[in-house]
Amino acid sequence: MQDGWGEPETSKDAFVVPRRAYAAPRQARDVPARSAMSPRRLLIAVGLASVAALVAGLATLPWPVGTPTAAAFVSRGLREFGLALTAEGATTMTLLPLPRLSFTRTRITGAQAGGPALIEGGSLDLDLNPLALLSGQADLGSVALGGATIHMPDGADDPRWAEPARRIGARLAQGGTNHPRRITLSGTTLDSANPGAGAQAVDLTLAWPIWSASLDAAATLTWRGARTSVAVVGLRAGDLLAGAASPFALNAAWPTGSLSADGTATTAGGFAMQGRGRVETRSLSETMAWIGGDVALAPFIRTLVLDGRFETAGRTLSFSSLRATLGDDVLEGAGSMSFGEARTAVQATLAADSLNLAPLLGGLMQVFGTAPADDGTAEPARPVALAPLTGGDLDLRISAAESRIGPVLLSDLAASVLVRPGSIEVALNRAGLQGATLKGRVALSAAGADGGETEVKAQGAFDRLDLGSLLLDLGEARWVLGGTQGQFTLESSGRDTADLAAHVAGRAGFTIDGGVLAGIDLVDVLHRNGAIAPGALARRNGRTPFERAAIALRFADGIGEIGEGTLKTASLTGILRGQISLPARSVSARAELGPKAGGDPGRPGLAFEIVGPWDAVRVRAAQKAAEPERRDEGPASLHVPTSVVIPGTARAYAP
Repeated sequence: MQDGWGEPETSKDAFVVPRRAYAAPRQARDVPARSAMSPRRLLIAVGLASVAALVAGLATLPWPVGTPTAAAFVSRGLREFGLALTAEGATTMTLLPLPRLSFTRTRITGAQAGGPALIEGGSLDLDLNPLALLSGQADLGSVALGGATIHMPDGADDPRWAEPARRIGARLAQGGTNHPRRITLSGTTLDSANPGAGAQAVDLTLAWPIWSASLDAAATLTWRGARTSVAVVGLRAGDLLAGAASPFALNAAWPTGSLSADGTATTAGGFAMQGRGRVETRSLSETMAWIGGDVALAPFIRTLVLDGRFETAGRTLSFSSLRATLGDDVLEGAGSMSFGEARTAVQATLAADSLNLAPLLGGLMQVFGTAPADDGTAEPARPVALAPLTGGDLDLRISAAESRIGPVLLSDLAASVLVRPGSIEVALNRAGLQGATLKGRVALSAAGADGGETEVKAQGAFDRLDLGSLLLDLGEARWVLGGTQGQFTLESSGRDTADLAAHVAGRAGFTIDGGVLAGIDLVDVLHRNGAIAPGALARRNGRTPFERAAIALRFADGIGEIGEGTLKTASLTGILRGQISLPARSVSARAELGPKAGGDPGRPGLAFEIVGPWDAVRVRAAQKAAEPERRDEGPASLHVPTSVVIPGTARAYAP
């Protein structure tokens, strides 16, 4: 554009260079300078990194420090817990990742050094709070003790542990960070003056996570020769020591059983717990020996499971609702267990729909009975001392709608077991058996100067027992029918089963009214002069109705004398005399049959001998005795024909 002077007009914008166009070359010039480092800077960076790595490496190495000085420094922190530390071995310190002091051959006493050792031997590693360390304080973050021996308190009032226990409890009750967050024991021995209270090879971890007020504990140890594991989760130790309630979950296991429980615990008014628990044992005797106690009749019980709601108060454990499993039997009810210093007392009331008593009786036979050896001979008689069975008190009441002893079924059972020092009493208060009501009682008590003898007193009674149905249940032939009643009273004493059998004294009696002998017609046998009607059908259909059959026995020194054995039918009578030997387990008796008074006087009588061991009784014709001089007014004498033949099953025919 030209003005009036003819010269072109120059705009000030013509000299302005675009910012982007101008900056681009400069930016291009700066790129090489930013992408490269000068050799001097590179050497400085490498040097600083090397120094840092060297310092870090040296900080992770243990550096020796003076043992007395380090122990005195740590004791200032332990003084608040009522403890003091001394050491005799070398001591080292590590700075990273946390400051740590490591002692060897340690000794921890009460706050005043030089007192009796509470913990000694082994190694002790302490992690220190770095911020507290800068201010010259020993604030313990974690404690690790290995290979040491801890002298456990002998009781709640042990003067060695009284002050440390009080101060430790107070620090824990404060919560927060007033205590180590982690305590670890490895290969530690718990030593105690109380027999059986110590433990070996203890590995323990106590942890208070920084984000939680709950304590988690896990331990494995060898106690009374058994490796045991215990774990506690969710316990608020601060609340517990302050007297408030704390939740907990507990699990424990040992070679013969296990335990699990969860609930709440409190120390208000004494330590107490309540919740739900389950304990299982595969051998009650071994488990109680592991605990250090005993319960009554423990040798009879193998597998046992207890499950239910519980609460503790002092030394007493109570189950408000209890489910007890013994083998295949399940019983429900309530009970309690008191752990005394001398004896353990158990009390329970249990009920079951169905109960199998065969395992219990089998255990009873193993303890008191005899069994054949491998060569078929009888084993020596076993001792019957009550000491192994009466290690604790027991008051047990059991009821069951149905109970079974092998093939025998009992109904409406009510029984009780009472065990006291040196005595056992078992009472059958009520039980139904084939229409009869059974009642009985057995009492055993220790006797003799050394308590090695056992006195036994037994009595029982039953009425209207259907003997034929009972024989069918036992797998025997139904050779006698009729309602049976009986009673017995026996007593004995001895050191073993043979002595008990040899000293039985008392009486027993049984009566059947309006019964039937099945399989034989004694009237026909008497009519045939002792011959049995031929043919199986005649024997199967043979019957001998009778008005009354009775037998009474009196025992003395293990021999039962059959004082009265009678059989009365409409046309004949029978008499049984003889003995039953309990020591020899044999019978020797003579049965005589004859016409009823006023019957046919010309009909001869019959006599049989019943002899042999209980499991192989033989019935045979008796030898003909010399016939006494006849008197017109006397009854006809019994005549045994020489042609009589007794079948092999004739033992069922004896009255």
